[in-house]
Amino acid sequence: MGAVSRKAIIRRKIVKAVSVIIGGFITAYGLEAVLIPNNVSDGGVTGLSIVGSQWSGLPLALLIAVINIPFIFLGYKQIGKSFAIFSVLGIASLAIGTTVMHHIPTIVQGDTLLVTVVGGIIIGFGMGLALRNGGALDGIDMLAVLLARKLPFGTSDLILFLNLFVFIVVSTVFGLQGAILSGIAYFIASKVIHIVEEGLSGSKTYKIITSQADEMIETIRDRLGRSSTYTFVHGGYSNEQFKEITCVINRLEESKMREIINEIDDKAFIIVYDIAEVKGGNFRKRDIH
Repeated sequence: MGAVSRKAIIRRKIVKAVSVIIGGFITAYGLEAVLIPNNVSDGGVTGLSIVGSQWSGLPLALLIAVINIPFIFLGYKQIGKSFAIFSVLGIASLAIGTTVMHHIPTIVQGDTLLVTVVGGIIIGFGMGLALRNGGALDGIDMLAVLLARKLPFGTSDLILFLNLFVFIVVSTVFGLQGAILSGIAYFIASKVIHIVEEGLSGSKTYKIITSQADEMIETIRDRLGRSSTYTFVHGGYSNEQFKEITCVINRLEESKMREIINEIDDKAFIIVYDIAEVKGGNFRKRDIH
């Protein structure tokens, strides 16, 4: 049993490593086939590497590898060894990919809107694939995590600030228009990364406080095929006792859930959470007829 378990773990790690490497090559393709030929950059360390390559004439692959070294060390210290190893694989594949694909044909030319959208989607998919499998292709996020512990700012605020600096540097090479387009491409990429990490049909938790809890639970089970849990809660002002229902659904079921709530108790108090992942328990819904 132990041997089988170890084999399964090794197999999962190999799949993750291959996925991170593929993510690096996809990102390299987006850079070399879409963004860089149209004078559009990426954010983060990759953006700085592109600018450094244009300034100095040094190979982009070399700069991506060298500039990311301190950030990989940060990742090792802050997140762990496996993250650092997978990040090395991803950054190495990104660097090698930019070299191998340097002279491939440009797939989009001239149309600035199409360039930013297509380029952002491709690099976002590649980076998201790497992040989903435990690696990173850019070190600026690691720096933001470290600074957030020492400064009175959130990680997302620091990522935005650091990338504003990057795009100011980008403007010295690609001009103001190039910097603006780079910012748009980066924004699109960040949204695609979020989708790849969490999925298009991510789940939601509904917490419902209602005086019609038993009917609500039964209707959700009958019409949605979802089971629910509940806890007893007391109103802080009225001291009245209610049942707080908790139910996890997917996004496609959200409209029907709201319909059920409005039909049974349109004055119910509702809290909704986005969920990145659901495992175990009784999340699988039963068939409804």
